[in-house]
Amino acid sequence: MAKAIHTMIRVLDEARSVDFYRKAFGWDVAERLDFETFALVYLSNAEAELEVELTVNKGRKEPYALGDGYGHLAVSVADLDSEHDRLGALGLNPKKIVEFNRDGALLARFFFIEDPDGYKIEVLQRQGRFK
Repeated sequence: MAKAIHTMIRVLDEARSVDFYRKAFGWDVAERLDFETFALVYLSNAEAELEVELTVNKGRKEPYALGDGYGHLAVSVADLDSEHDRLGALGLNPKKIVEFNRDGALLARFFFIEDPDGYKIEVLQRQGRFK
C-alpha cells in the first residue's frame, strides 16, 4: 500500500511562510534542502507523519496564480473554538466557523484560513472521520 508522506506548495517568501505555518499549526522545519535555483523546506509536527513541503523558487518576484484547480489542505484540531480564537488573536484572520449537516446530523464543524500565498486551509473539529 502507498503511504502519503508530503504535499507540496510553491511559496514566494520562505520566512513569511515558515512563520505562518509555525504560528498557525505548530509546524517546524524538519529539513531544508538548498539548491542553486530553488529550496525545499519540509514542515512537520508531532501530530502527524504527513509533511508540508514548501518549494521556494529563488528570484521569483510575482505571486503564484493558484488557478481554479486547487482546493485546500485540511487539518484537524481537538478544540475548534479555541483554535479559532487563538488564530484570530494572532491576526491570522480565520473565517467564520461553519456547521455542515447531512441527513439531520452534524457531519463537520470547520473554518478556513489562508496562508500568505493565498492557499486555503480547512481547520476541522476532530470527530467522526476527521481524526
